Amino acid sequence: MENEKELKILMLEDSDDDRGLIEYILRKDKLSFVARCVNTRDEFNDAIRGFSPDVVLSDHGLPGFNSAEALEICIKQQATIPFILVTGTVSDEYAISCLRNGADDYILKSNLSRLPTAIRGAVRKRKVEKLKREARHALRRRNEELVKVNQELDNFVYSVSHNLRGPLASVMGLLNVAKEIEKNPELAGIHEMMESSVLKLDDTLREIIDYSRNARNEIDYAEVNWKALIENAFRKLEYLHAEHYLNKFIDLDIATPFFSDAGRLAVILSNLLSNAIAYRESHREPIIGIDISTTEKNAVIVIKDNGIGIKPEILPEVYKMFYRGTERSHGSGLGLYIVKQILQRLNGTIAITSEVGVGTTVTIALPNMRHQSFG
Repeated sequence: MENEKELKILMLEDSDDDRGLIEYILRKDKLSFVARCVNTRDEFNDAIRGFSPDVVLSDHGLPGFNSAEALEICIKQQATIPFILVTGTVSDEYAISCLRNGADDYILKSNLSRLPTAIRGAVRKRKVEKLKREARHALRRRNEELVKVNQELDNFVYSVSHNLRGPLASVMGLLNVAKEIEKNPELAGIHEMMESSVLKLDDTLREIIDYSRNARNEIDYAEVNWKALIENAFRKLEYLHAEHYLNKFIDLDIATPFFSDAGRLAVILSNLLSNAIAYRESHREPIIGIDISTTEKNAVIVIKDNGIGIKPEILPEVYKMFYRGTERSHGSGLGLYIVKQILQRLNGTIAITSEVGVGTTVTIALPNMRHQSFG
């Protein structure tokens, strides 16, 4: 065949007549090759290393050496070289055994017409296998690089976000001092806008840290104190409803102790409750209901509000990173994304139903990991 690479063929053969017949068949089929013939173990070993063949054609039985031993040497030294058994004395059972042990094909000397096709097929097959190995190696190396880059980026984001919260707290403290020193009505509005901006930035940094912690930290299973968890969540969110009364209805049906990662649950509650407060309806008193029930198998958390609701076309998008669905979205758009990521770590689920102008219901189910906390 034109443009076909010249193959280096190593023949393990002790019959000059058979070697000549094999070469004649290959040339007749216009196979481009250069051949070396050996008939001892030492010669075969030397040829595998020095000749570097593209394909090995092996007779079965030679004095003191056979095809099974040749195949073993070939696999140990050059695992990618195609190995074809070319013999007239081997049984079908032995030939099948050679194929199972790594040979590519076997050809009977009584039917050498199939040999050129077998050689081309074996060489092509090994070439494809080599390309696959190289592709897998390259993919594995790229994945390792990506893992390293992601870890470095995660460490950087966490470090920067964490370090920025300190100066922000100082700015907020100085702002409060400025408000007390200068009771100027004109400056009061500016101070309020500054405070709002600082709080938004702090919320964004907190969410980034929460996301990073969820990705990097191991899960810490312990018994959950639901009452304390809810009280702390509302306490941290007081700034969101400082000027508005918030109707809270909490129903805890703790039939059995529940074990999970309380730190991650605190992040979930904080994000869901902050949404319920931030998206309250302005013309009515905000109401938030929290129902929690536990069993030996799981916990179900239901959070209801009477806020502005979520449009049906927006609902499928709310879990996306940085998604902001309305003009009232002043946060980073990370809240529900983080909630979903944490629930995936905890093997939990979330479902949201909502009606515009009526309110939103969030239902979370989490497995009770009581057995994990004991080892």
